[in-house]
Amino acid sequence: MRLALWDLDGTLLAGDHDVEWARHLARLGVVDEEPIARFHADYARGELDVEAFFTWQLAPLALHPLEQLETWRAEFFAARIRPQLRPWARALLERHRALGHAVVLITASNRFLVEPTAAELGCDHLIASEPERADGRYTGRLAPPPCFREGKLEHLDRWLAARGARWSDVEESWAYSDSANDLPLLERAHHAIAVSPDATLAAHARSRGWSALDGDGRPLQLNGSAAR
Repeated sequence: MRLALWDLDGTLLAGDHDVEWARHLARLGVVDEEPIARFHADYARGELDVEAFFTWQLAPLALHPLEQLETWRAEFFAARIRPQLRPWARALLERHRALGHAVVLITASNRFLVEPTAAELGCDHLIASEPERADGRYTGRLAPPPCFREGKLEHLDRWLAARGARWSDVEESWAYSDSANDLPLLERAHHAIAVSPDATLAAHARSRGWSALDGDGRPLQLNGSAAR
Protein backbone atom coordinates (compact mmCIF):
# COMPACT_ATOMS: atom_id res chain seq x y z
CA MET A 1 0.00 0.00 0.00
CA ARG A 2 1.30 3.42 -1.02
CA LEU A 3 -0.46 6.56 0.21
CA ALA A 4 -0.44 10.22 -0.79
CA LEU A 5 -1.90 12.06 2.22
CA TRP A 6 -3.06 15.60 1.55
CA ASP A 7 -4.11 18.32 3.92
CA LEU A 8 -6.70 20.62 2.35
CA ASP A 9 -6.92 24.19 3.62
CA GLY A 10 -3.80 26.18 2.77
CA THR A 11 -2.40 23.18 0.89
CA LEU A 12 -4.66 22.10 -1.97
CA LEU A 13 -6.74 25.23 -1.40
CA ALA A 14 -5.32 28.74 -1.31
CA GLY A 15 -7.94 29.63 1.31
CA ASP A 16 -9.74 27.96 4.21
CA HIS A 17 -13.10 26.15 4.16
CA ASP A 18 -13.99 27.09 7.72
CA VAL A 19 -13.31 30.79 7.23
CA GLU A 20 -15.11 30.94 3.90
CA TRP A 21 -18.13 29.01 5.23
CA ALA A 22 -18.45 31.44 8.14
CA ARG A 23 -18.28 34.38 5.74
CA HIS A 24 -20.87 32.78 3.49
CA LEU A 25 -23.31 32.15 6.34
CA ALA A 26 -22.69 35.64 7.74
CA ARG A 27 -23.64 37.12 4.36
CA LEU A 28 -26.88 35.14 4.58
CA GLY A 29 -27.49 36.41 8.11
CA VAL A 30 -27.20 32.93 9.63
CA VAL A 31 -24.16 33.52 11.89
CA ASP A 32 -22.01 36.32 13.24
CA GLU A 33 -18.72 36.30 11.33
CA GLU A 34 -16.61 37.74 14.18
CA PRO A 35 -15.79 34.48 16.04
CA ILE A 36 -14.13 32.85 13.02
CA ALA A 37 -11.37 35.47 12.95
CA ARG A 38 -10.56 34.66 16.58
CA PHE A 39 -10.65 30.90 16.01
CA HIS A 40 -8.50 31.18 12.89
CA ALA A 41 -5.90 33.30 14.71
CA ASP A 42 -5.81 30.74 17.53
CA TYR A 43 -5.31 27.98 14.93
CA ALA A 44 -2.40 29.84 13.34
CA ARG A 45 -0.75 30.19 16.77
CA GLY A 46 -1.32 26.50 17.54
CA GLU A 47 -3.73 27.43 20.37
CA LEU A 48 -7.11 26.47 18.92
CA ASP A 49 -9.72 25.19 21.38
CA VAL A 50 -10.99 22.66 18.89
CA GLU A 51 -14.03 21.63 20.94
CA ALA A 52 -15.22 25.23 21.29
CA PHE A 53 -14.65 25.78 17.59
CA PHE A 54 -16.74 22.81 16.48
CA THR A 55 -19.49 23.65 19.00
CA TRP A 56 -19.76 27.05 17.33
CA GLN A 57 -19.35 25.87 13.74
CA LEU A 58 -21.72 22.91 13.84
CA ALA A 59 -24.58 24.69 15.62
CA PRO A 60 -26.15 25.95 12.33
CA LEU A 61 -26.18 22.40 10.93
CA ALA A 62 -28.59 21.40 13.69
CA LEU A 63 -30.87 24.40 13.19
CA HIS A 64 -31.66 24.09 9.49
CA PRO A 65 -33.06 21.34 7.23
CA LEU A 66 -30.54 19.32 5.25
CA GLU A 67 -32.00 20.54 1.95
CA GLN A 68 -31.36 24.16 2.93
CA LEU A 69 -27.85 23.33 4.15
CA GLU A 70 -27.01 21.60 0.88
CA THR A 71 -28.24 24.60 -1.11
CA TRP A 72 -26.03 26.92 0.92
CA ARG A 73 -23.10 24.51 0.53
CA ALA A 74 -23.47 24.37 -3.26
CA GLU A 75 -23.45 28.18 -3.43
CA PHE A 76 -20.49 28.32 -1.07
CA PHE A 77 -18.46 25.82 -3.07
CA ALA A 78 -19.12 27.46 -6.43
CA ALA A 79 -18.43 31.02 -5.26
CA ARG A 80 -15.77 30.64 -2.60
CA ILE A 81 -13.98 27.29 -2.89
CA ARG A 82 -13.66 26.23 -6.52
CA PRO A 83 -11.88 29.49 -7.51
CA GLN A 84 -9.25 28.91 -4.79
CA LEU A 85 -8.28 25.34 -5.71
CA ARG A 86 -4.65 25.30 -6.77
CA PRO A 87 -4.26 24.07 -10.38
CA TRP A 88 -0.75 22.74 -9.81
CA ALA A 89 -2.01 20.62 -6.92
CA ARG A 90 -4.50 18.90 -9.19
CA ALA A 91 -1.64 17.94 -11.50
CA LEU A 92 0.35 16.52 -8.58
CA LEU A 93 -2.65 14.52 -7.40
CA GLU A 94 -2.87 13.01 -10.89
CA ARG A 95 0.83 12.19 -10.83
CA HIS A 96 0.36 10.24 -7.59
CA ARG A 97 -2.61 8.37 -9.05
CA ALA A 98 -0.63 7.51 -12.18
CA LEU A 99 2.02 5.96 -9.94
CA GLY A 100 -0.60 3.79 -8.25
CA HIS A 101 -0.72 5.71 -4.97
CA ALA A 102 -4.01 5.95 -3.10
CA VAL A 103 -4.80 9.67 -2.81
CA VAL A 104 -6.26 10.44 0.61
CA LEU A 105 -7.61 13.87 1.54
CA ILE A 106 -7.18 14.17 5.32
CA THR A 107 -8.52 17.37 6.82
CA ALA A 108 -9.57 18.88 10.12
CA SER A 109 -12.52 20.54 8.38
CA ASN A 110 -15.83 18.76 8.75
CA ARG A 111 -17.03 16.26 6.18
CA PHE A 112 -20.18 18.20 5.30
CA LEU A 113 -18.12 21.18 4.14
CA VAL A 114 -15.42 19.33 2.22
CA GLU A 115 -17.29 16.53 0.42
CA PRO A 116 -17.83 18.66 -2.73
CA THR A 117 -14.15 19.60 -2.77
CA ALA A 118 -13.02 15.99 -2.49
CA ALA A 119 -15.36 15.10 -5.37
CA GLU A 120 -14.10 18.01 -7.48
CA LEU A 121 -10.49 16.91 -6.97
CA GLY A 122 -11.33 13.28 -7.65
CA CYS A 123 -9.77 12.17 -4.37
CA ASP A 124 -9.94 8.43 -3.85
CA HIS A 125 -10.64 8.75 -0.14
CA LEU A 126 -11.73 11.42 2.35
CA ILE A 127 -10.84 11.46 6.03
CA ALA A 128 -12.37 14.40 7.90
CA SER A 129 -13.88 15.53 11.18
CA GLU A 130 -17.31 13.90 11.40
CA PRO A 131 -20.45 15.87 12.35
CA GLU A 132 -22.82 13.65 14.30
CA ARG A 133 -26.17 12.79 12.70
CA ALA A 134 -29.35 11.29 14.12
CA ASP A 135 -32.69 10.66 12.38
CA GLY A 136 -31.46 12.25 9.17
CA ARG A 137 -30.39 15.53 10.78
CA TYR A 138 -27.19 16.93 12.19
CA THR A 139 -27.12 17.15 15.97
CA GLY A 140 -24.67 20.06 16.24
CA ARG A 141 -22.11 17.82 17.89
CA LEU A 142 -18.90 16.28 16.56
CA ALA A 143 -18.34 12.53 16.61
CA PRO A 144 -14.99 12.32 18.44
CA PRO A 145 -12.18 12.72 17.94
CA PRO A 146 -11.69 15.80 15.76
CA CYS A 147 -9.44 15.04 12.79
CA PHE A 148 -6.91 17.54 14.10
CA ARG A 149 -3.25 17.23 15.14
CA GLU A 150 -2.82 13.78 16.74
CA GLY A 151 -6.48 13.14 15.91
CA LYS A 152 -5.50 12.86 12.25
CA LEU A 153 -3.38 9.84 13.14
CA GLU A 154 -6.28 8.23 15.00
CA HIS A 155 -8.58 8.79 12.04
CA LEU A 156 -5.94 7.47 9.66
CA ASP A 157 -5.46 4.34 11.76
CA ARG A 158 -9.23 3.78 11.81
CA TRP A 159 -9.33 4.19 8.03
CA LEU A 160 -6.55 1.63 7.62
CA ALA A 161 -8.20 -0.79 10.07
CA ALA A 162 -11.43 -0.63 8.06
CA ARG A 163 -9.36 -1.97 5.15
CA GLY A 164 -7.77 -4.71 7.20
CA ALA A 165 -4.46 -2.88 7.42
CA ARG A 166 -2.27 -0.98 9.83
CA TRP A 167 0.47 1.60 9.38
CA SER A 168 3.15 -1.08 9.20
CA ASP A 169 1.44 -2.32 6.00
CA VAL A 170 2.06 1.03 4.29
CA GLU A 171 5.14 0.54 2.12
CA GLU A 172 5.60 4.20 1.27
CA SER A 173 3.75 7.41 2.03
CA TRP A 174 3.83 11.09 1.17
CA ALA A 175 2.20 13.79 3.31
CA TYR A 176 1.57 17.39 2.26
CA SER A 177 0.59 20.24 4.56
CA ASP A 178 1.01 23.96 5.17
CA SER A 179 0.60 23.92 8.94
CA ALA A 180 2.61 23.00 12.03
CA ASN A 181 -0.65 21.58 13.37
CA ASP A 182 0.00 18.67 11.00
CA LEU A 183 3.44 17.82 12.36
CA PRO A 184 2.18 14.49 13.81
CA LEU A 185 1.06 13.40 10.33
CA LEU A 186 4.15 14.74 8.58
CA GLU A 187 6.45 13.05 11.08
CA ARG A 188 4.78 9.71 10.48
CA ALA A 189 5.01 9.84 6.68
CA HIS A 190 8.00 8.46 4.79
CA HIS A 191 8.17 11.66 2.71
CA ALA A 192 6.97 14.96 4.19
CA ILE A 193 6.39 18.00 1.97
CA ALA A 194 5.72 21.44 3.42
CA VAL A 195 3.47 23.55 1.18
CA SER A 196 3.69 27.33 1.67
CA PRO A 197 4.51 26.54 5.30
CA ASP A 198 3.89 28.66 8.36
CA ALA A 199 6.95 29.81 10.33
CA THR A 200 6.97 26.87 12.74
CA LEU A 201 6.58 24.28 10.02
CA ALA A 202 9.20 26.00 7.83
CA ALA A 203 11.74 25.85 10.64
CA HIS A 204 10.93 22.22 11.39
CA ALA A 205 11.05 21.23 7.73
CA ARG A 206 14.41 22.96 7.34
CA SER A 207 15.86 21.14 10.34
CA ARG A 208 14.59 17.78 9.06
CA GLY A 209 15.64 18.32 5.45
CA TRP A 210 12.07 17.98 4.17
CA SER A 211 11.03 19.09 0.70
CA ALA A 212 8.96 22.26 0.38
CA LEU A 213 6.79 23.94 -2.23
CA ASP A 214 5.62 27.53 -2.45
CA GLY A 215 2.01 28.56 -3.05
CA ASP A 216 2.50 28.17 -6.80
CA GLY A 217 3.86 24.63 -6.51
CA ARG A 218 7.47 25.58 -7.18
CA PRO A 219 10.34 24.10 -5.14
CA LEU A 220 10.97 26.27 -2.10
CA GLN A 221 14.37 26.77 -0.52
CA LEU A 222 13.75 27.16 3.21
CA ASN A 223 15.93 29.69 4.99
CA GLY A 224 15.56 31.56 8.22
CA SER A 225 12.12 32.92 7.37
CA ALA A 226 8.76 31.35 6.62
CA ALA A 227 7.47 31.05 3.10
CA ARG A 228 4.43 33.22 3.80
